[in-house]
Amino acid sequence: MADQPEGSQDALGQVYGARTADELSAAYANWAADYDRDTLASGYCLPFQTLAWVSRHVPPGREPILDAGCGTGLSGPYLKALGYGCIAGLDFSEDMLRLAGSRGVYDDLKRATLGEVLPWADNHFAAFLSTGVFTEGHAPASGLNELCRITRPGGIAVFTVRDKIFHTGGFADIIADLVDRGVWRKREQSTPFRAFAIAEPEVLVTSHVFEVLA
Repeated sequence: MADQPEGSQDALGQVYGARTADELSAAYANWAADYDRDTLASGYCLPFQTLAWVSRHVPPGREPILDAGCGTGLSGPYLKALGYGCIAGLDFSEDMLRLAGSRGVYDDLKRATLGEVLPWADNHFAAFLSTGVFTEGHAPASGLNELCRITRPGGIAVFTVRDKIFHTGGFADIIADLVDRGVWRKREQSTPFRAFAIAEPEVLVTSHVFEVLA
């Protein structure tokens, strides 16, 4: 973290060091006002890079789309600019959701926690994206089950996973189980790439695209 401002180092350290949901919520509450400035100064590219996979696999007009773990809503305005008209967001942090709402592009914002039951009906969304959420100390791999439940057959799942927890965090097993049960099928998987273009060169993620079947 040597290339980052000191405040950003402290905030990111608190986030990655959180051991409970309450600690993580408090860390994001403390960081919310400075989150965009700090992460963008470090070259955080996931909210924008992931949109390349969304636009490749989800034609504009297929809606609604869920931004799962939307944070401050960095992806929202760019989804709108790409022609997606109905966008929902979820996050477990009220402070982050407040900032996401201020962007004026989300049609529906709900406080919810990945890994728990989500407040939407079966087969509701045409697609979901989740960027930078499946990482250390954050949403569990089991959260993919609920995201598939609320995505309609033929819908698209786009998400990133931190490389170092892909196996240890159970993501490989959950992904394989969903394939084996016919819940989804793989469309695309990236090679590992940097989540931060400027700082944190060791933070690598892979992007995954699946088509939901049932």
